[in-house]
Amino acid sequence: MKKHLHIALAVLFLLFLLISQLSDVNFGKEVGSNFMNFSIDMMKFLPFVFILIGLFEVWVKRGTVEKHLGAGAGAKSYVWAILLGSTTVGAMIVALPVAYTLYGKGARLGVVFAYVGSAAVCRIPMTIFEASYLGVEFTLVRYAVSVPLIIIFSSLLGRYLEKSNYSINKGEK
Repeated sequence: MKKHLHIALAVLFLLFLLISQLSDVNFGKEVGSNFMNFSIDMMKFLPFVFILIGLFEVWVKRGTVEKHLGAGAGAKSYVWAILLGSTTVGAMIVALPVAYTLYGKGARLGVVFAYVGSAAVCRIPMTIFEASYLGVEFTLVRYAVSVPLIIIFSSLLGRYLEKSNYSINKGEK
């Protein structure tokens, strides 16, 4: 049922784009143009991302992830997660598959949440852009507020979910 709904929505969207082109509706033409530009950008970018994620899956051993990001790693695991998240390029489209891989290799849920949070908030390219337009002081204040909050809330959420025996489904339907 859900698959049929997705197909129907895709057909409706394509039909909307076609009718917009034929009837010269500017809004529909702009939507179609933006959709094509975004799709082309993703096709240039995503294959390399998935190759890198695949290499990470194969080359990084589970023991290494468990040692630095697992149950026995302590507070330094959050530092590693923040550093790893800040070097993530490509926003959340890259961060989420990496987070899934980290969790599958033994990283604690709280650390995975810290990685995702830092990938959203602390990326280096975004920080440079922000500092150049809004000032270094603003960026430092934002980091001073954001990073502790990421650590606190990811830790709390991770502990809560681990106590409630939460686990991520690995491909089951």
